[in-house]
Amino acid sequence: MSGKRLLMIVGDYGEDYEIMVPFQALQAVGHEVEAVCPQKDAGDTVKTAVHDFRGDQTYVESRGHDFRVTAAMDEIDPAAYDGLVLPGGRAPEYLRTHDEVLGTVRHFFEADKPVAAICHAAQILAAADVIEGRTCSAYSALEADVEGAGGEYYDGVTTDGNLVTGRDWSDHVEWLSQFLDVLGTDVEHGEPAVAEAAED
Repeated sequence: MSGKRLLMIVGDYGEDYEIMVPFQALQAVGHEVEAVCPQKDAGDTVKTAVHDFRGDQTYVESRGHDFRVTAAMDEIDPAAYDGLVLPGGRAPEYLRTHDEVLGTVRHFFEADKPVAAICHAAQILAAADVIEGRTCSAYSALEADVEGAGGEYYDGVTTDGNLVTGRDWSDHVEWLSQFLDVLGTDVEHGEPAVAEAAED
């Protein structure tokens, strides 16, 4: 498999699992993932938040990890990347106010490159005007946002052309699986290694 070069846009209080899991999992199958954030340089960190579902009307938020970005957003060229990953959490609420974020997102749609977005990342997609006429999933409270941007809300993981979307981190297995399909990633599983017993 030939690894792809992927871009991930993160921000303070992005959802911890939705940043950490795809960042590591996509690298584990051979892709290079560059993480950027507006107004942050390579080596700077963003604070993450863990959103848990405990039977309340909405999620509970706890402080997560410090996540280190790998490049400065104002120094990267979106054309140099094969795909885009947009985690959710609270970060998309303010990331969508940055023109460089919206311009970067539009590049991937105009070039028909694979895009994976989950949870509140739909707020960025809506602000970038890229989901009109598309089927799009998101955190359930964002159904009105998706429909207001001209999209059709789907309650699950869905792929519509180059766009793969999911509701929240509980969708990770199917969301990442569908994104790997769109990327053309062929994951080969070999036989597990068995340790030889040492002879006396």
